[in-house]
Amino acid sequence: MQREEIRGVLKGIFEEETGETLESLSDDTRIVEELGLDSVDVVSLIMRVEQNFRIRISHAELAEMANIGSLLDLVVAKVNRPAGEDGHRTAAAA
Repeated sequence: MQREEIRGVLKGIFEEETGETLESLSDDTRIVEELGLDSVDVVSLIMRVEQNFRIRISHAELAEMANIGSLLDLVVAKVNRPAGEDGHRTAAAA
């Protein structure tokens, strides 16, 4: 999947989670501060991202995500990684 395709899916997930329409979802958008998400919202969002893309995001990776760009980088890398390469993608996602 391409970065902009993933951005569109993430935008839809964010809108469903927050109940608000987002004008855009730029790389610089700060997940907590600008989108108004608390820690519970972030966990719920990440669970939806994991389910949608059939990936796993570790606690360490989550701690490093401050903005949409870092989340996109991580999802793009995981989605485009061959299944089973590091145990983060399931074989069904191939």
